[in-house]
Amino acid sequence: MAKVLILTGDAAEDLEVFYPYQRLLEEGYDVDIAAPEVKKLQFVVHDFVDGFDTYTEKLGHTWQADVAFADVDPAEYVAVVIPGGRAPEYIRNDADCQRIVKHFYGESKPVAQLCHGPLIPAAAGVLNGRKTSAYPALAPDIRAGGAEWVDGDAVVDGTVVSGRAWPDHPTWMRAFMAILKEHAPA
Repeated sequence: MAKVLILTGDAAEDLEVFYPYQRLLEEGYDVDIAAPEVKKLQFVVHDFVDGFDTYTEKLGHTWQADVAFADVDPAEYVAVVIPGGRAPEYIRNDADCQRIVKHFYGESKPVAQLCHGPLIPAAAGVLNGRKTSAYPALAPDIRAGGAEWVDGDAVVDGTVVSGRAWPDHPTWMRAFMAILKEHAPA
C-alpha cells in the first residue's frame, strides 16, 4: 500500500490534519503522522469570527504521532501533507523536518500544503521561484522565501498543491488527489 506522510506537531489546526488524513485513508493510502517526537499531540481549532481581525483559537482533538521526524525515511512515502495551525511556526526549525521536505520537493513528489504549512518549505529553502497559496497574513513570509504568494484555494505548481486554510479543503484536496493518483496510485 502506498504511504503518505503528514508533517505536524502540537497546535496544528484540527481540521487541517484530520480532513486529509481521513480522505487519504478513504482512497486506500496508508498514512503516517510525523512530529518532532512520538507522543500524543494536542491540536487546536482555528475559527473565523465576525469582528475579529484574525482567527480565534480553541483546544481541539488529541492524536498519537506515529513517527518522529528523526526516524522518517522520506523515500518510503509517495507524498507529504503539510497542514497549518501554529505547528509550522516551530517545526520549520527542526532540521529533520526540513530534510524531509527537501526530499519531497527535490524528487518532485506530490506535496499538499495549507495555511501556515508553507512556512516549512520556505524555511527549508525550497520555495524559491515557485508559486504558493497560504494563509493571507503569510504573504510577506512567502515572498521572503522567494516565492509568489497567490490568493487561491487550490494553487497548483507542478506537484505542489496549496490553499489558504480549512475553508479551501474541497478544492485543495480535489486538486491534490488528482496529482497524487496520477503520480502514485493507491
